Amino acid sequence: MAKPKTIFICSNCAAEFSQWFGKCSNCDTYDSLIEQNPSPFGVDVPSRGGVGNWHAAQTHNKSSTKLTKPAKARASLTFDQISDRQIARWESGYGELDRVLGGGVVPGSMVLIGGDPGIGKSTLLLQVSNQLAQKYRILYVTGEESGQQVKLRASRLGMSKPLTVITEEKASEDSDEKVTNDLQEITELEIDPDSIGADLYVLPETDLEEILREIDSLKPNVAVIDSIQTVFFPALTSAPGSVAQVRECTAALMKVAKHEDVTMLIVGHVTKEGAIAGPKVLEHLVDTVLYFEGDRFASHRLLRTVKNRFGATHEIGIFEMVAQGLREVDNPSELFLGNRDDPAPGTAIVVACEGTRPIVVELQALVSPTSYPSPRRAGTGIDYNRLVQILAVLEKRVGIPMSKLDSYVASAGGLSVEEPAVDLGIAIAIVASFRDRIVDPGTVLIGEVGLGGQVRSVSQMELRLKEAAKLGFKRAIVPKGTKFPDLNIEILPVSKVIDAIIAAIPHQELTEGDLEPDEEDEDD
Repeated sequence: MAKPKTIFICSNCAAEFSQWFGKCSNCDTYDSLIEQNPSPFGVDVPSRGGVGNWHAAQTHNKSSTKLTKPAKARASLTFDQISDRQIARWESGYGELDRVLGGGVVPGSMVLIGGDPGIGKSTLLLQVSNQLAQKYRILYVTGEESGQQVKLRASRLGMSKPLTVITEEKASEDSDEKVTNDLQEITELEIDPDSIGADLYVLPETDLEEILREIDSLKPNVAVIDSIQTVFFPALTSAPGSVAQVRECTAALMKVAKHEDVTMLIVGHVTKEGAIAGPKVLEHLVDTVLYFEGDRFASHRLLRTVKNRFGATHEIGIFEMVAQGLREVDNPSELFLGNRDDPAPGTAIVVACEGTRPIVVELQALVSPTSYPSPRRAGTGIDYNRLVQILAVLEKRVGIPMSKLDSYVASAGGLSVEEPAVDLGIAIAIVASFRDRIVDPGTVLIGEVGLGGQVRSVSQMELRLKEAAKLGFKRAIVPKGTKFPDLNIEILPVSKVIDAIIAAIPHQELTEGDLEPDEEDEDD
């Protein structure tokens, strides 16, 4: 008997090798090859559990018929032959989610949502499923919780209608003759008159074949898979969550989504580096990739678009975690603004843009003499490399001895603002902390700082100024040479960082104490 072959698959890019290497030659990732024993029968074979491979059976039934005539090539279409039917998006019930999706849920699309454990991925999808269930039929597949646990979480979130949980016994009794009576024979956890018309069904299952059967029987408009790492394909010998399992399960779900016009919302685990666990092909297969981010010490959550075939990328939606689940934040600028009535030295207001959304953020800086040979630099919510670059510009072009000072810069609320448009705000906050001055709380700063000390223009200037004017700011220090809209805000164009410092930080009035000589001068 021949010895079974062993292959090694890269957990990052899914490349296959016949022997183990310390570094994947395809993606240059170290220690990412995982040993697997491939099935001797291939992938598309019936499973040995008695149920059979649903996906393989469908393919086999279509290909088993003997062809008596030569195969006819499938006709290709030109753009003129393709219909111009407009796809109507569905409102999810949450405007922040609709924003990041490009205007709503696209029928037949496949959306992947990743995030750290406990960030609120399952909570968000359960709330969205509850909203969509008012108009559409929803199937919520959970591989990490039982039906009772999902119902308990739904009760905590204040969902008005009880969930319908599909039990394994009832699912096994379904047949083609009883498809029309499926919904009446499903076991319910609770009988309530208000539950009539509730189209949210929960299926605690991890077997891909059973999930595909339920989708084929229930015919839902939206299917939620929580999570893809718990789903397994019985024909594969590898464990759930492995590269092969994630790749094959996602491909099968994608085929159903496109052929049956079922929208798929999939939860994906992340690695310790923050990337979605599994092969990189997982992100290539889906239509949209969303990341759910947030600080575990803060209540706000950010839903960020990384990939979107139906809209703009780098859009963000902002939620707040409360006792009843996730709540939308209508005005995120107020969340990331400090107390403007009591300003402190070393603070500056900037207008950052995440996609097409402007957000007003307060930056805080602290500069103090260092007690070490090398000064410390620390940044929270900003790009560290840009911070070091701005500090070098301030020492070379403005004359501030930053090499002898410790510098700490942070954004209020922990929001990550890494775009170049916040450079001018960082520079002004550092100078204000060094001179112990207060920047006018009614002034916003927008601009990129160049290595020569110049202030460069940035994109979406009109959008930023409109947001600042709407929140009641009176002045805006911006790069010179940009066309400005006619808004109810004073525009102060500058070309150099030193000009922005003079405009932003008012001159300190001298007092009688300032005019008195120092004690050292008296001794001299």
